[in-house]
Amino acid sequence: MTRAFTRILAPFLALFALFSSGVAMAAVEIHFHSFNGSVFGRYPHTFIVLDGTLEADGRTVKENYGFSAKSSTAAILSGWTEHMVYVEKEKYIGKTNRHFSMTLTDEQYLRIVEEVRKWKNEPGERYSLGQRNCIHFVGEMAKILGLKVEYPRNMLRRPKKWLNHITGLNPELGAVRIK
Repeated sequence: MTRAFTRILAPFLALFALFSSGVAMAAVEIHFHSFNGSVFGRYPHTFIVLDGTLEADGRTVKENYGFSAKSSTAAILSGWTEHMVYVEKEKYIGKTNRHFSMTLTDEQYLRIVEEVRKWKNEPGERYSLGQRNCIHFVGEMAKILGLKVEYPRNMLRRPKKWLNHITGLNPELGAVRIK
């Protein structure tokens, strides 16, 4: 090869190497988790985890959100009660069931965060064990991403069973049911 040809070809070869080397582009992933409950007073729960890097500005994302009653009293058994968006402690996330994950666009990430804020900032008593709990919250996040979602009555207090059901409704996820 001549020197001139090498100088012209080198930048193209460098670009080809960069894009074909498997270098990951920035992306945020959403993970759908459930917790089975425990003898130590922790109730069954479902929540989402968001982690990765936004493509637009390179900002690192490391967040998680669930929906719960503000206090765990007998009042939650009798109707509507105060609500909160709950952030799971990092040390517990590894002890939960990760059912499936999806890669988000920046726009999808922003839409998820917007929906979380909406649930968090709603006035009044917006938590109901049978009508609007953590399952409904996570279900809304799944709907934003185009997943098929149902709320069978016999699963409204069983997050693991419910997320397994969602897995079955959405075979394109390639997710395995958690036993």
